[in-house]
Amino acid sequence: MEHAGRASADARVVPASSRRAAILALALGGFGIGTTEFVSMGLLPNIADSLDVSEPTAGHVISAYAIGVVVGAPLIAALTATMGRRALLIALMVAFTAGNLATVLAPSYATLLIARFVAGLPHGAYFGVAALVAAHLAPPGRRAAAVGQVMLGLSVANVAGVPAATWLGEHLGWRSAFAVVVVIGAATIVALRRSLPGLTDMRVTNPMTELGALGRSQVWFTLLIGVVGFGGMFAFYTYLNTTLTSMAGLSVSMVPIALMLYGLGMVAGNMVGGFAADRNLTAAILGGLLGTAVVLGLFAVCAQNAWAALLLTFLVGLAGTAMVPALQTRLMDVADDAQTLAAALNHSALNVANAAGAFLGGLVISAGLGYRAPSVLGAGLALSGVVVLVIALMAGRRSHRPA
Repeated sequence: MEHAGRASADARVVPASSRRAAILALALGGFGIGTTEFVSMGLLPNIADSLDVSEPTAGHVISAYAIGVVVGAPLIAALTATMGRRALLIALMVAFTAGNLATVLAPSYATLLIARFVAGLPHGAYFGVAALVAAHLAPPGRRAAAVGQVMLGLSVANVAGVPAATWLGEHLGWRSAFAVVVVIGAATIVALRRSLPGLTDMRVTNPMTELGALGRSQVWFTLLIGVVGFGGMFAFYTYLNTTLTSMAGLSVSMVPIALMLYGLGMVAGNMVGGFAADRNLTAAILGGLLGTAVVLGLFAVCAQNAWAALLLTFLVGLAGTAMVPALQTRLMDVADDAQTLAAALNHSALNVANAAGAFLGGLVISAGLGYRAPSVLGAGLALSGVVVLVIALMAGRRSHRPA
């Protein structure tokens, strides 16, 4: 089998400019996925008014998408194991675009829920396969950087795609925001068809081989690091708006700027994390976890200082996202011949982290601990991720010890 760490035949024969075009096309798909995932949050009141439901009820469309991600990632990765990677990526983007088109055309709340679930199904599998393809095309020593470049689309969506689509949705109706995503999806399909090489030297597997990833302890350890570590970041992010206005004294008009700083931190984190992971994978994960714990702890201390809060918001985005390329690359390494399922599961784990972080952050606030508490909780979760990483490394060493 050709492992992700070796230079692929495609990487040797495809010119550098063509490799960049392929990775840009993959990142464009990530940009569309990131936009559709988060734009619903800013348009919930519009969706609720349009469909004559309460805002909490409208919030279920966000949950429907997240459930689609969690269910679709392992299911699609296993069932499509025998497909060529190029054809699979295009098919996933077609399904994603169709789900968002169904969102635009949904006549009722019930059909909207179904459409959001369908739109979420290809999310994890797309990112998992895209990461494998990026690593496959990358020159030696640049695997994680290539993975980070693909994930960059998701980060840029938070800086540009989500604010632009939200503005459009507020002025032309919420359906127009998802219509933009349909256009991005269609553009991605064209870009993938034009820029991706044949990828004929990427080995396909079968469902049983891919499901073998679930029997590997290091895969589970890596997924748990993501759930715990990113759970801390999402505990912070979910309640950031209220924290900044109630504690740092920022006006509501400043909140979008803070969110943009967070998104810029994510962009920087993808680039820094990819660079660091290509040099030392374990150190990159450890650095991301410790960095997240430190900046979340500092935010809890400095939350009443507006300038410090804004700076730390940027740094939380950077430190947390810096783990993504490293975790994605580690999953590909420890999965052996079940890389597609393992890589896709990373995004299921991140969605679990999103839900768990928001839930736990709400618990500590409801307990009367105030809006500093989610940051303190997040720091603790990030440190728990360090503990899981240490256990994973110790277990790995024991399994490789000679009898």
